Amino acid sequence: MRITSLALALTLGLEASAVLAQPNLRSTFPGRRIGGGTRGECAARLLAHLVPTDSVFAPGATGTVGLLQGPTAQPRPLQIELRPNSPGGGSAAAAGASQRRQFPAAAVEVTLLRLPAVASPVVWESSYVCAEAGPASTDPLSFVEAVSPPALSLLVRETTPKDQAIQASLAKLRGRCGAQVERTELARSFGLEDVITGPEWPERIPVRCP
Repeated sequence: MRITSLALALTLGLEASAVLAQPNLRSTFPGRRIGGGTRGECAARLLAHLVPTDSVFAPGATGTVGLLQGPTAQPRPLQIELRPNSPGGGSAAAAGASQRRQFPAAAVEVTLLRLPAVASPVVWESSYVCAEAGPASTDPLSFVEAVSPPALSLLVRETTPKDQAIQASLAKLRGRCGAQVERTELARSFGLEDVITGPEWPERIPVRCP
């Protein structure tokens, strides 16, 4: 009985610690909701997580998350990875297994995904697969960039008012699966007015829900 009580107390204590730690993660997580760099068409292509500006988001009961792929003349496959957050710099392998999923190359679009319930903080990383593996080069100075700078966010359980606003906007987008959303509406809903600009952006953006 004593062992059972102790185990229960430890479990509850760990869960409480995780909950208390989440507000701190919102101010310390080194995320970037917008990926893409400056070199090469693939690496520089915009990739944005539809999350709050601090790149920390609670998906809520529906588990819906969204991302936006920007304009490009040569679309490349999209890869997302989910892995447990590793406090104190521990390895992801020690914290638990990561999951990866790849999607076919696509033009400008919003992609909505449903994820399992978040019990503890999960790192969400998205990037383009910018180069296929090719034959080894004999040139020691030759190198190939495999991925673009990723969009990086942290998914948590505890919901804030900012999360609720994003959740509502994502729910509205889910009602348009297979259809389109106005570019200006998308920019306003997710605070991307300074990002979704330029003549290369269409006025209406497809919404995909794989």
